Amino acid sequence: MTADAIGVPMSPTMDRTDLALELGGVTAAYGSIDVLHGVDLAVPRGTVVALLGPNGGGKSTTLRVVAGQLPTTGGDLFIAGRRVNGAAPDELARRGVCVIPEGRGIFPNLTVRENLWMATHAGVARKAVEEVAYERFPRIGERRRQLAGTLSGGEQQMLAMARALATDPSLLLLDELSMGLAPIVVEQLYEIVAQVATTGVAVLIVEQFARAVLGIADWAGIMLHGRVTAFGTPAEIETDLSTAYLGA
Repeated sequence: MTADAIGVPMSPTMDRTDLALELGGVTAAYGSIDVLHGVDLAVPRGTVVALLGPNGGGKSTTLRVVAGQLPTTGGDLFIAGRRVNGAAPDELARRGVCVIPEGRGIFPNLTVRENLWMATHAGVARKAVEEVAYERFPRIGERRRQLAGTLSGGEQQMLAMARALATDPSLLLLDELSMGLAPIVVEQLYEIVAQVATTGVAVLIVEQFARAVLGIADWAGIMLHGRVTAFGTPAEIETDLSTAYLGA
């Protein structure tokens, strides 16, 4: 699928409500500098979509727009079939949008348990938050009383994911999950992401290192110069991917 027809192929039985996320011609800017130039993208429920490409293409900006952290200047943004242009981050969070930013976003001076308790703002009991987190990530369960800032990079990422998943999101946004982590840790984390998607959660992953995520992605898009220039299965975009990174 090419740039003039970006999106997940829709079966006759699918409609907009089957998509956890849809962007149609979305534009955005930082002040007077235009960054997104008509982004088209769709993420169905229960799938993993990877947004790939070299730095500066607009990937992280797209996540900021979806999370409500940066307003659109044009186009349409839909969450679960409802247009949400201009919605605040807290409103989108209540609609099931959860973002794990680059750098993990944990509180280093709080313990693992105290970081997890932050998820109770979504109305989940502390006990339930911890039980779910420790079942999915036994390693952080072993370190529940340890200061989060003393965890390894991989453990900090596990903590960030555990806290996010405790809010029971319908759309999970991941920004550069592999950043600074050993390949074996990245592989373990992405295996968990794939498992999460099987429960019906839609996952949009921004990743510079394409090979890290393509093994679990159902669909992948390439982003260059503020536009999604190619979209398809990982196999279908292989050639476009090489061209994007080599700059040919």
